[in-house]
Amino acid sequence: MNALNTVLTSTGRRAGQARRWFSGVMGADKYQRYLEFHAAHGQPGEAPMTEREFWRDWQDYQEKNPQGRCC
Repeated sequence: MNALNTVLTSTGRRAGQARRWFSGVMGADKYQRYLEFHAAHGQPGEAPMTEREFWRDWQDYQEKNPQGRCC
């Protein structure tokens, strides 16, 4: 039973790592990284953008600065 718990724990940990990696590759973690950056480097008392504002700003940036991308 102990070996089974070890295998399940290890598998669960690896699945979580794979999920975080995939989110990073797909860009799904951009807002979370923005919040972390804002907390570390933002102006005191300045509220971070909401998630909706962040993604709208990101899309505007992408439209104005096209880079090599698949679509």
